[in-house]
Amino acid sequence: MAIFEGRFTDTAGLRIAVVVARFNDLVTGKLLSGCLDCLLRHGVDTSDASAQLDVAWVPGSFEIPLVAQRLAASGRYQVVITLGAVIRGDTPHFDVVVNEVSKGVAAVARDTGVPVIFGVLTTDTLQQALERAGIKSNLGWNYGLQALEMGSLMAAIPD
Repeated sequence: MAIFEGRFTDTAGLRIAVVVARFNDLVTGKLLSGCLDCLLRHGVDTSDASAQLDVAWVPGSFEIPLVAQRLAASGRYQVVITLGAVIRGDTPHFDVVVNEVSKGVAAVARDTGVPVIFGVLTTDTLQQALERAGIKSNLGWNYGLQALEMGSLMAAIPD
């Protein structure tokens, strides 16, 4: 019996793309900061000159799947991380965006075979989003860990 598990070490050969929504950047900037901190502490070069990491900014969460698709399909990355924040308002817009971004991100992973980490917060209030982006804990860190684990897990599974 073979057991396959991802690891959080030996990250030297791992190439990661991060897609970040600019809308609600008070939240997404904190998520990105937590994510980059995690990756750095686990050996990923997060410097401006990094050959391991690229960050793409998109206008909002709705645009995340399209850019994630392009990056995943490029063959340059072993994992893509998506970061966004969709906060419920007084109109049905929240439901439309959340449904489309979640389906879109899942489709990218299925269509390309590249793990795509779903780091799009969906909250009722700005306060809830801020709590998840650093006031209580920073889920960006968790998304970084998930990327490391999935990148190494996919490399460990034979074709």
